[in-house]
Amino acid sequence: MLITGGAGFIGSNFVKYVLKMSKTKVINLDKLTYSGNLDNLKDVAKNPGYRFVKGDICDKKLVFKLVKECDAIINFAAESHVDRSIKDAKEFVRTNIIGTQVLLDAAKKYKIRRFIHISTDEVYGSTDKGYFSEKSPLMPNSPYAASKAAADVLARSYFVTYKIPVIIVRSSNNFGPYQYPEKIIPLFVTNALEDKKVPLYADGTNVREWLYVLDNCDAINFVFNFGKAGEIYNIASGNEMKNIDLTRKILNLLGKQKSLIKFVKDRPGHDKRYALNSGKLKKLGWKPRHEFEDALKETVLWYRENVKWWKKLKEKSCKKFW
Repeated sequence: MLITGGAGFIGSNFVKYVLKMSKTKVINLDKLTYSGNLDNLKDVAKNPGYRFVKGDICDKKLVFKLVKECDAIINFAAESHVDRSIKDAKEFVRTNIIGTQVLLDAAKKYKIRRFIHISTDEVYGSTDKGYFSEKSPLMPNSPYAASKAAADVLARSYFVTYKIPVIIVRSSNNFGPYQYPEKIIPLFVTNALEDKKVPLYADGTNVREWLYVLDNCDAINFVFNFGKAGEIYNIASGNEMKNIDLTRKILNLLGKQKSLIKFVKDRPGHDKRYALNSGKLKKLGWKPRHEFEDALKETVLWYRENVKWWKKLKEKSCKKFW
């Protein structure tokens, strides 16, 4: 199995999940941009079934060489931070669209038996009520989301045109260990641990649906084994929450005062609410295993106990945003 972006947050959790749950051999291709971190994979680095290759999914020669050795691809590799895409969309277009095209071309040439393309709920845009199904129109509202939507329709076209066995999965907001500390939960946890302000956009009433990363890994693996080629599957938990309520939960878990909350100017095109209908996947037999409150406690504890991991990352590149 070729796993791209396997040194990132969800990718690294999935690499470890696969190596633990099966005898599958894994090649991890990662460019190691600012959010790729081999520290995430120290505990599997010497596993005989695991191999790391530093490289870019836009590098056709390298990608074709690696895909030739595999019979499955799971594409996690992506630029994924909305704020960064607003500042400069170029790398998002390059990695998320061109990189996906290179992988699809390699899959076509070497007749890959399974191609799982990792997408996001953000491709649907925002909704004040109701839930997005897999048949909902794509209405992305940020350059990041637009680049992922473009990659989705490109992947689908390769299934229709070339019969590449592509499956697209779109998950709600993930959280858990090893998440880069620019995203809301690790940013707020680590800021609070340092008694720094937590920057909450607008009035904090934007709603997100939270999915524990290990549940997402389980769902992706489930789709890999039981999903149907050419289909799209939403992965969701049902744990909807306003950002202000999430922030208060984090501060309560850390024993910190709500005075740390700092309301900041809203970002352009900020989606009000994401909400997925994952009935299609649940009907197939999958459901999340972790309760949100327990998973959030475990996540907060992980960041409290792994200060060295996140402190050097924040000093390196997060400060330019916060």
